[in-house]
Amino acid sequence: MPTEVVQFYTLTRFPTRWTRPIFTAPVSAGSPFPVVDYVDGRIDLNKHLIRNYAATYFVRVSGDSMTGAGIHDGDILVVDRSVEASDGKVVVARVDDEFVVKRLIERDGKVLLAPENDAYEELEIGERHDFEIWGVVTSVIHSL
Repeated sequence: MPTEVVQFYTLTRFPTRWTRPIFTAPVSAGSPFPVVDYVDGRIDLNKHLIRNYAATYFVRVSGDSMTGAGIHDGDILVVDRSVEASDGKVVVARVDDEFVVKRLIERDGKVLLAPENDAYEELEIGERHDFEIWGVVTSVIHSL
């Protein structure tokens, strides 16, 4: 199924300040690492996920056409309308009456929306399309 936007979320009017501990020691993905008290402070995910608070929103996606970009069915995307949509960026776009998530490609004077899954084809945006970019995807939030 092509990757589509199924739900929009806006930020609350005032940013939350919910911080969690951050550890300075590396976390091993191989052999166990000795446990020592390495808490170095606190991290606020708003500061890491949101660059421009007023221009940022979240969307939940449906489909598998963007799995090569690390975007999976049910993921939540952080989208920033203030980031310039340029060649190679992953964007949320409205094509006619549908919202999609695709990689923006500018090639030979043409605008293409490209999937990140070989089972799907690029969509060439032409005059017959009502087309608008709604923002650039800056982060992906998904569960393991």
